[in-house]
Amino acid sequence: MLMWLSEQLIFVDPGFSVFQYLTLRGILAACTAMAISMLVGPAVIERLNQLQIGQTIREEGPKSHLEKAGTPTMGGALILVAVLGSTLLWADLDSRYVWVALLTTLAFGAIGGVDDYRKIVRRDTRGLPAGWKYLWQSFCAFGLTLYLFDTAAAPEETTLYVPFFKDVALAMGWLFVPFSYFVVVGASNAVNLTDGLDGLAIMPTVMVASGLGVIAYLAGHIQFADYLNIAYLPGSGELMVFCGAIAGAGLGFLWFNTYPAMIFMGDVGALALGAALGIVAVMVRHEIVLFIMGGIFVLETVSVMIQVASFKLTGKRVFRMAPIHHHFELKGWPEPRVIVRFWIITVMLVLFGLATLKLR
Repeated sequence: MLMWLSEQLIFVDPGFSVFQYLTLRGILAACTAMAISMLVGPAVIERLNQLQIGQTIREEGPKSHLEKAGTPTMGGALILVAVLGSTLLWADLDSRYVWVALLTTLAFGAIGGVDDYRKIVRRDTRGLPAGWKYLWQSFCAFGLTLYLFDTAAAPEETTLYVPFFKDVALAMGWLFVPFSYFVVVGASNAVNLTDGLDGLAIMPTVMVASGLGVIAYLAGHIQFADYLNIAYLPGSGELMVFCGAIAGAGLGFLWFNTYPAMIFMGDVGALALGAALGIVAVMVRHEIVLFIMGGIFVLETVSVMIQVASFKLTGKRVFRMAPIHHHFELKGWPEPRVIVRFWIITVMLVLFGLATLKLR
């Protein structure tokens, strides 16, 4: 919106052309989203308290979490508003990449919103039944990835690129759709599983979104793409604005979500942000790098899979509790220690993921 306005104002003052620069708009998107989150946050928390929209705690969870019962939840809606508003202000709205990213985020946010509603209003800690949740996630993911496949203008947009290898690229053809579907749905549920401690999920999301924003900028710049030997995807640079908005909104939310949390994001935020990371990785053709940078999300998901499989096959548990952040809690780690150490690991993984751009 403001990009279009700046184009009109260039005729009045050429100085307005500065707003055409992608890097500036990415930074402004982050700042705008952060400002929205921090300014609107207190009012949202107060309103949620008035409506008694508080978190319900699973009885089988760590006993230390019982004191968190009643903390306002569904704060992810605040993140989505900040991301949506900032992206619409600063992105090029003629970009299909931007609209696919926004639609994916809002669709999965709606699924998470229904899940949260059932938990809060109906007092059902299970929320939306897993089968229904997976069905709607599948419907949205298949529809959006099918659209990307149908509108792909170049073979690079549906090719799988393997990091560390300069010449390893697999033309997937129609397999692009199911593969991308698993990336989006998997990322969505992985972030949701990670969202179990104050600030544990949102800061890694900020870091990974920032890393993907850098990749989007490079992939959309023909000189940088050629220099780094990565796929050149015209127009994908606009996703830097979207990723900047996620990073800014996430940091603003963390102001209130840091330990001890004043508000939780709920499934409306976790499912949406995970899907957003997944669809961006798909559009910039760096799905494997997403698995590297989001290693904490992968670890949390794998820990649940191992725990379930072990218990069903042997009747024994590998971890004291899954996801794995609860395992460390029950081993005696204070909650802030678990959170910060997972953040530190994510910093290193994001840097390693970015390093793969040159290590080929």
